[in-house]
Amino acid sequence: MQIADRDYATAAISGVVAMPVRGRRVPRAWHAYKRLTDIAIGGFVLLVTLPIIAVAALAIAIVDRGSPFFCQERVGLNGRRFRMFKLRTMVEGAHDMRDDLLHLNELDGPVFKIRNDPRLHPLGSFLRRTSIDELPNLFNVLRGEMSLVGPRPPLPCEVEHYTPYAMRRLTVPPGITCLWQISGRCGIAFDEWMRLDNEYIDSWSPLRDLAILAKTIPAVIRKDGAH
Repeated sequence: MQIADRDYATAAISGVVAMPVRGRRVPRAWHAYKRLTDIAIGGFVLLVTLPIIAVAALAIAIVDRGSPFFCQERVGLNGRRFRMFKLRTMVEGAHDMRDDLLHLNELDGPVFKIRNDPRLHPLGSFLRRTSIDELPNLFNVLRGEMSLVGPRPPLPCEVEHYTPYAMRRLTVPPGITCLWQISGRCGIAFDEWMRLDNEYIDSWSPLRDLAILAKTIPAVIRKDGAH
């Protein structure tokens, strides 16, 4: 039975249906290996970076009022929603300003990004360019809601506008890093972003994940497409 794009988006976002990975079977052992890698590497990186997270959280609390941490609803594997943890980069109430800034959006498709976002607090730009704001994602990895490698988890409002091709990103666990992250991030058009995610789904293997993780470090240092 075929499902219309809008109905499919509604179904997937509520966790009712998932789009199959066409023509490819992945060994079960690979899934177990991926989870063990997430726990081992994710736990180690979180332990090492806890001082960085703590210092950044303290700095945010000093320069801007409110909690230094930010929880946002995202869509994960098979359309299941979860709360993704980040260090807050915007002022309190930034979400309410979104509609007034839509004309400044620099990306196509359903994604909303502004290079010099006026909603950022004094440390926001630095935290984003260095990807320090995403370190709390490691808690989501340990909780099993995310993986170290996989398509970035979208917002529910973005998924509502997905085509079936884009919806395939929900057939694998969302990740902290992916081909999009190491290929230019915000400098990439939406269609190319979706192509990269589908390429990852069709070619995923444990070795591919390790290769993407290795390339993430220099990409973060170079701040490729980060804003």
